[in-house]
Formats: sequence, C-alpha cells, structure tokens
Amino acid sequence: MTLPHPPVSPAGADRTFQVDLRGLVDLLSHHLYSSPRVYLRELLQNAVDALTARHSLEPDAPAGAFGIRLYADGSVVRVEDDGVGLTEADVHTFLATIGRSSKRADKIAEQRADFIGQFGIGLLSCFLVADEIHVVSRSARTPDAPAVEWRGRGDGSYSVRTLPATARPRPGTTVTLTPRADTDEWTRPGQVRTLARHFGSLLRHPVTFDDGRGGGVPVNPEPAPWARAYPTPGARSRALAAYGEEVFGFTPLDTIDLDLPAVGLKGIACILPEAVPAGRRHGHRVHVKGMLLSEQAEEILPEWAFFVRCVLDAESLRPTASRESLYEDDTLAAVRDALADRLRAWIARTAASDPDLLGRFLQAHHLAVKSLAVHDDEILRMLLPWLPFETTDGHATLDEFARTHRTVLVTSSVEEFRQVAAIAAAAGLGVVNGGYTYDRELVHRLPEIRPEVSVADLDPATLTAHLDPVDRETELAASAYLALARDALAVFDCDVALRTFQPASAPALLLDSREARHERTRSQLAREQQGGVWGDILGHLRQEAPRAQLILNQLNPLVRTAVTIDEPELARTSAEALYGQAALLSRRPLRPAESSLINRSFLDLLAHALRKDS
Repeated sequence: MTLPHPPVSPAGADRTFQVDLRGLVDLLSHHLYSSPRVYLRELLQNAVDALTARHSLEPDAPAGAFGIRLYADGSVVRVEDDGVGLTEADVHTFLATIGRSSKRADKIAEQRADFIGQFGIGLLSCFLVADEIHVVSRSARTPDAPAVEWRGRGDGSYSVRTLPATARPRPGTTVTLTPRADTDEWTRPGQVRTLARHFGSLLRHPVTFDDGRGGGVPVNPEPAPWARAYPTPGARSRALAAYGEEVFGFTPLDTIDLDLPAVGLKGIACILPEAVPAGRRHGHRVHVKGMLLSEQAEEILPEWAFFVRCVLDAESLRPTASRESLYEDDTLAAVRDALADRLRAWIARTAASDPDLLGRFLQAHHLAVKSLAVHDDEILRMLLPWLPFETTDGHATLDEFARTHRTVLVTSSVEEFRQVAAIAAAAGLGVVNGGYTYDRELVHRLPEIRPEVSVADLDPATLTAHLDPVDRETELAASAYLALARDALAVFDCDVALRTFQPASAPALLLDSREARHERTRSQLAREQQGGVWGDILGHLRQEAPRAQLILNQLNPLVRTAVTIDEPELARTSAEALYGQAALLSRRPLRPAESSLINRSFLDLLAHALRKDS
C-alpha cells in the first residue's frame, strides 16, 4: 500500500506510481485468485512461513513448540501464529508496500526456498472478504521488542502504532478480519474450519481451530498417510486406499507410492477403477510444503497417464503468483518424467507378479496402456501380448489370437473391419480391427514380440482371393444380370462379381475402403472443374482410381433367384437393392445418392410385388 496523497515532486523529477487499491483487489479477485476462499490459505501460508523463519532462529526448539491458532465466531476471523513476527520498521517496509514480501528480508533471504509464498501480495487477498485488516505482531529477532499494531483499509490508507508489551506477550503475529456482510459464506465458523482442513490438512506445524465455544480442535491431527508407520504392508496398502477414496471419492484399483527425495516429493497415485474417455485428463491434488496448492494440477503427469489421480506433497516445486498452479520449469519437467517412470515401474511389476490385477487394470485402461506402448518399447514387450483387441474371433488378446492365426491381417478403419468381419471369419482369416486409436500401429509391431507371426494390411484383393469362384456355367448364366448390375451401379464406381462364401445368409459383400472413396471423390471434383485436354487426362486417371466391389453370394437363395431375372428394369432394381443392403450392413455413413437409391429400390420392388399379386 502507498500513502493516498504523496507530496508533489519537483518538475522533471522521477515520480512514483500511485495504486488504486480497490481496483487492484478487484483485479486479483477476477484474474489471479479463483475464489475469495483463498484468503484463508494466504493467511495460513504467511503463518507457516513465519514459523519457518522462527525455527531458523531457534533450531533447537522442540517439534510442535510453535503453532497456528484459528478463531472464527461469525463476527471476526483471526489467525495467530508463534512465528518470527515483525518490528515497527518491518511493518512499514513490508505491510505498507504492495509487492514487498517480508520473506525478502536480508536476514532470511538465504532461506527463501524454505517458504511457500514468494510474491508478497498474499495479504491483499484478505480484502476480498473484509474492508480492514488488523495486524498485531511482535518480533522474535529483537529481545524485548514491543508489540506493533498495523491497520490497513480498503481505501488505501493505513496506520501504525506501538503497543505495550502486554498486548502481545510472546513473539508472533495475529491477523484479525471483520468480514463484510456479503462474504458470510466464506467466513462462517464452520466454513473457516472446513477451509482450514481443506488447505492445511498436511501442514507440518500444529494448527487448531476455535469457534468461540471453548477449546481448540486440531485441524491436522495426523501426518500425511504415507508418512505414518503401519504394522504390515497390507495395513499400509489399505490405509492409502482409504485415503484415496476419502480424497477422490472412488475406491482405487491399487495405489502407487511416490517418493522423489531429490525434490522432497512424497505421495500416492490412485489407479482409477473404471475407464475414462481417451484424452480426458484428471487434475491432481498437489501440496507444496504441506499447503494445498491445487486440486486440478494436470501438468504434474504426462498426458498418457490419465488412468491415475495423485495426491502429492513437494518441497521444491514452484507455485505461480496465484499459488493455484505450478510454474512450468526444468524442475517440474524432471518431476513429471520421474513420476512417469514410477507408473511404468508399477505396470512392469504388476505384469510380473499379479496377473489378476493386471487383467483388471487392462480391462479398464487398455487405451492408456496402448498409447504408452506405442512410444515405450519396454511396455510394448511386456504388455502387447496381453492387450485386448477386436478381432474376427471376438475380443481377444494378441497372444490368444496369434495361437490360431500365424498370419494376422489388420484393417485400417473400423468401417472396413465391419464390412469384412463375418465373411473373413467364415473364410478362416484372422483379421484385427485396426481402426481404433493406436491399434493398427501396435498390431504391426507384434512380430517384434512373436517372430513366428506375420502381420499384413487387409485390402479388398486379399479378401476376394479367399472367396471361392463359381463354376463357368453359372458365371455364363449370370452374365446378363451382372452386366445390368454393373451398369446400374456405375454411378457409384462399383464393379459387381459373383462368388461363393460363408455365411450363406449374407447375400452380398461391399468392399470399399475410405481411401478409395476419397480418391474417387477427389478425381470427380477435379474433372468437373477442368475441361479440354486436362479434363480428358483427369478422366483417364479417374478410370484408374480404386473401384468399389459388390460381391454377390451364389450360396444365398435370394441371389440365385436374382441372377435369373430376365426383366431388365427389375434386374437393375434388384441389384440396387442388394447394393443398398450391403452398404447398410457395412455401417459406414451413406452418401445422399445411396440413401436415395435405397428408398427408390425399396419402393420399386414393393410396386413390382403389388403388381404381380394383382
């Protein structure tokens, strides 16, 4: 804060920026802090940092000798600590200047990394809930130091006075707020206690709360669950799982201990028991030196690790100015890589020692593991045989599938798999759906793990080669019908052939890849936009573009009847109907012309049947 009316500087002299404190507080509330509730976190943080400085002055003081006491009775909110305190000079220097932090004092600059706050603006957050901040402090650095009172007001003014020693018998600081009426939801006794527990449950210093009805209730009665002693590994595992359920609201599939001594990081990762949508990242609960920093810290883990949620407490991670997220620097990048290694190690250990847990994990999170296996050879070698895929034998692992299919064919899209799955299965072909994210790339790497298995892309020619040709007499008898069918379907660049294949219940198979359709569409548009010589050249190229294939099944009774039709219009209509039915079975999006064809052919066949009956 600055004086509201500073003296006028001589002409040409440097001038000092003036600060509209109300405007600054409004800026903080709308753009720096996520909610007025952070006022209590900032007060707790200042108290913790003051205690840290006090311990540096008195390193031999017993643990728990210094603490923090909260009081809220509905009319005031008070935070008192046994920290290092402030002298009158400190008050003028640090509480009356915006952006100046008491943690920048020369005597404790070398311990700056020991403090949570680094920016010196936290006290302003109190103006989000109160119009006046009342501070009484007594320094522990100066023997027999008097108590000092500072009152800061929202209009930018402040006052300082020295109080008798009896006003603060012991070193430390007391901050008192008189809440505004419109901030009652953040300053009620129950809410203050809840916020204190929320932000300070893992603080190392004892924190108590008093609502004015007598006695102080511990806010953080126990150390972090990973820091406690347990009689057995099983008891520890159950306690960590119970803590994860308390924090996140789900029972973890398993918990992973996280411990990075180099940055003073400890915590747990909880394995989600159910799958999450691909790419959806959960936030993680991150504490810095015991103080809750964020519940939505996505940046602490790599993107592929969306199957876990973490609770962490770190010493060396840097908070941003709002202290609600982490500063992206080399330390955070190194921590992210190290935590990723811990998750990989858990997967490897589980794969080697607990097949049942691995199965449940992969059932829920195979997509996350697939995304990791694409880029991690170790995970690929360990888990690729166990990952589930959609195949012509149903959902199966590649290890199971490779036992019965030494040649594995893989489609490039879900649509292509659906087109050929039933026919390929009946023909004894082993086909894997490669249309899902990562699947095609992973299947092609199967020979690295199973050298006896070969993998190839499935194309229409491969499948057609496995369909049995009809005898010459049948082919000749159906030639007239096939010619009419080809002419009727020429508008779709579709050839028509007659084969035999199982199952006999399938009248037709439409083989048409997405790439072929795109190429035909591109060629068609180019030809329509060009004329003359270029139009002729492009027209020739269009003839060379891949064509769709409608394979009619001679084993199907309906097809055997259709190929004998000698009425040209009825033959054309039946061919269009067979094409439409095969297109529907492929479950790919229909083009407008195809939808129109299906409707027209149905109505034409219905009209023909009605005429015949009459």
